[in-house]
Amino acid sequence: MLDAALLGLLLVAIAIGYGLGYRQAGRRRHRPNSLAASSQALSRDYFVGLNYLLNEQPDEAINTFINVLAVNSDTVDTHIALGKLFRARGEADKAVSIHQNLLARPALSQHTNEQIQLELARDFMALGVHDRAQGLLTTLLEHSSDEHHRYTAKQLLVDLLEREKAWQQALDVIQPLLKQHPKMRRPAAHWLCELALEKINEGSRALAKKHLKKALQLDDNCVRATLLLAELEVDNGHYARAIERLDNIPRQEITHVPTMLPALKHAYLRNNDEMGFETHLYRLLEQTPYTSTIIELGQLVHQRDGVDKAIELIGDRLRATPSLGGLDYLIDLYIESQRLSGKPSPDTRLLLLKHHTNALLLNRPSHRCQHCGFTSDALQWQCPSCRYWGTIKPIIGVEGE
Repeated sequence: MLDAALLGLLLVAIAIGYGLGYRQAGRRRHRPNSLAASSQALSRDYFVGLNYLLNEQPDEAINTFINVLAVNSDTVDTHIALGKLFRARGEADKAVSIHQNLLARPALSQHTNEQIQLELARDFMALGVHDRAQGLLTTLLEHSSDEHHRYTAKQLLVDLLEREKAWQQALDVIQPLLKQHPKMRRPAAHWLCELALEKINEGSRALAKKHLKKALQLDDNCVRATLLLAELEVDNGHYARAIERLDNIPRQEITHVPTMLPALKHAYLRNNDEMGFETHLYRLLEQTPYTSTIIELGQLVHQRDGVDKAIELIGDRLRATPSLGGLDYLIDLYIESQRLSGKPSPDTRLLLLKHHTNALLLNRPSHRCQHCGFTSDALQWQCPSCRYWGTIKPIIGVEGE
């Protein structure tokens, strides 16, 4: 059965056939005798290529189509399309050959030449030959007068520098675009967070703080920058400041409340303010009754007032907002309560329920990318699938928070 790439090739082949027929018909009207033989040869080669394609021999088909098509202003778009198909099929080396062959033709216009250079840069990026791609893109930025080509080159260069983790260089390229393209502010803010982490590892906390504040200027909803700033405040012993920063996160992105809870707990406990932490948890529950917050509060009550008070609290909360994780924790509390009451072993029905909740929670992801649906256990600030920044968030609902 033909796959998507093969179907695309078939459509290209049909277009080639139509284009060849149209051009040859026009030429025959002007020079019928001189081109009759070449027209027959082209037609024969075209149908040979089409036969290869229908027999699912795409490599032979593409080579035949390339040989049929002379490179000129009429066929250059078809050559570019074939190169793209090669790259889409994971054969970027063949795409490089096609695009380099096109660049060797001196008769092409500057606009077409720049278009081919962009495609060749994409080929090199697909092959991981980043220095060659960067050279092409830098040349385009220096010499192209076409605004669209310059913008595309900047986007590709930023993508390349991001892959290379060259955060400052990526920022330098993207800086002039931020005003006209505000969507680029989010990735730029995360690059500043990456630079801040580098400075923290180098012991330059003042520079790290500067990067993080600039990240929030670019994207005031950057939860990551707020978390890192709070961690720096805790390290400096400024616990109240850390709590104040963390208190901004529900406003920035409410679904990241579970993400901030460990840092919030750490700041309060380092400040010897357990009651303040409990009050803060109740305030968070009024905004969003997430499972992580309920369990954190249950653990505080359990430690201070005992297991039965914790059972009462968690039971009441789960009646309003049921969740699988909350139920699993409540079962643990019931099992502990039975042990404390002197029972030699917990009720087998509780153990059975615990077995089922464990099985349901096993290998269940806790985070999902809001852009492409990628799931993972740990929070990642850049999605490894779609490579968008800040789109992975805790999963909300009965099976999540």
